[in-house]
Amino acid sequence: MSTATVSRYRPVEPAPVSSSDFTGTLHFLRLFLRRDRIALPLWILIFAFAPALYVASIADIYTSDAQLAEFAATTAASPAQIAMYGPIFNSSLGSVGVWKAGIYYTLIGLVVILTVIRHTRAEEETGRAELLDSTSVGRYSGLTAALLLAGGASVVTGILCAAALLARDLPAGGSVAFGTSLACSGLVFTAVAAVAAQVSTGARVARGVALTVLGVAFALRAVGDAGSGTLSWLSPLGWDLQIRPYADERWWVVVPSLVTAVVLTWAAYALLRRRDVGAGLIAERPGPTDASPALAGTLGLAWRMHRGTLAAWTAGLGLYGLLIGSAAKGIGGQVGDSQTIRDIITRMGGSQSLEESFIGYAFTMLAVAAAAYAISASLRLYSEENAQRLEPVTAGSVGRVRWASSHILFALLGPAVAMIVAGAAAGLTYGASIGDVGGALPDVIGAALVQLPAIWMLAGVTVLLFGVVPRFTPVAWGVLVAFLLIFMVGSIAQFPQAVLNLEPFSHAPKLPGGQFEATPIVWLLLITVVLLVVGVAAFRRRDLR
Repeated sequence: MSTATVSRYRPVEPAPVSSSDFTGTLHFLRLFLRRDRIALPLWILIFAFAPALYVASIADIYTSDAQLAEFAATTAASPAQIAMYGPIFNSSLGSVGVWKAGIYYTLIGLVVILTVIRHTRAEEETGRAELLDSTSVGRYSGLTAALLLAGGASVVTGILCAAALLARDLPAGGSVAFGTSLACSGLVFTAVAAVAAQVSTGARVARGVALTVLGVAFALRAVGDAGSGTLSWLSPLGWDLQIRPYADERWWVVVPSLVTAVVLTWAAYALLRRRDVGAGLIAERPGPTDASPALAGTLGLAWRMHRGTLAAWTAGLGLYGLLIGSAAKGIGGQVGDSQTIRDIITRMGGSQSLEESFIGYAFTMLAVAAAAYAISASLRLYSEENAQRLEPVTAGSVGRVRWASSHILFALLGPAVAMIVAGAAAGLTYGASIGDVGGALPDVIGAALVQLPAIWMLAGVTVLLFGVVPRFTPVAWGVLVAFLLIFMVGSIAQFPQAVLNLEPFSHAPKLPGGQFEATPIVWLLLITVVLLVVGVAAFRRRDLR
């Protein structure tokens, strides 16, 4: 065998990294900033300033050290609430005030994952990355720009959050610690998303891998905090909480987060170096030779595309429903003798029962998550057209309305199934805790069902954008973030009532325990129908992109 023949079978070593591999990074960063100019500032503002607003509201409600101590003691005795939000380490105003803001460690992870995947793997899937790479840009410029965008936004969020907490006259050490832990969570999951972007040729699978890691991290943290605490140390989300803002801060816990972020970032570059543009480390499995009869129609094809996501979201919301039902029983003990919070709940339209009001508020937050699912399902219209898979489908006897309706059906029914499962899970656990499953179960399921019109409205917004301005369809995520900002901080920050009325989630009847009103339900349904009809009609008349 000749030397030339032998050399053909030697593995090809990647070329050494040079500065030219990063050429064009700043141009990519400017492009990504322009594309995220709406959503990026919104989520930075929410995560940066909402914790300070939580502290302000706690200070108004719990006016004495005794009330804060009673709240902290009751919370520490509730494994379900600790699993939801994390442990509460002492009864100081700072510690109690930012306790529920611990969920932002998970939320910022979700946002940076979506951001990084959008600007990396999604760009390769559509072919735009290959087109740009054919110009004078470096191999690593796109990934570097995405990391700078998401990681830089996480750091900015942490700095602004610390400044906002300091403005509330809280201790400097705790304020900086909370801002640092928030930034660390964003950095870690930015790196997780960068690695996930290398594993598959599809953005959907890459998102699934990264979100699975986030879900496992949350589960380890929740189970660990509710139990012995050991499992929490296996989760980056557990590390963030163990920094312990306002409770003898543990600054050394920052080290595991930063080391993990650096190692995963290095791994992302190493994996990118060893694969071709558009390829993934996990090879796509060949499908069966003959298609299943279920794929004969558009509805069957849509089911095939949506079933995995539907199962994942249903399982996630169902598990959260279990936590809600388990935590509701002990919520009254947190209030103690504070008549102020009871007056606030009554003024907001909630029931006299604090447990029922807690369930109603928790399901409103679940509705926000389900609305994200509705947007994701509706965006399948955008991704199919963007990937140029729509034109071959509609070139035959399949009409545009029929094709679009098959995906819209899952954008509407999918969240409904997930919310019903969550309602059943919460109703069973809450009913068992109070000894009245038969009475609690239908009430809690009703609390889940009244959220559907608000959820469906976000699907309608997405379809409207897809039909009228398809290029800006992903702006639906920005609409959801804006609604979330108004809902969570609008009343605390004293937004004008006209602004507060814009978001749909607060218009749902305050169930369980409150009075059912059909008027807001009807209005939200009518708005949703109009959005869907106009969006589909516009899609039917416009040119395909």
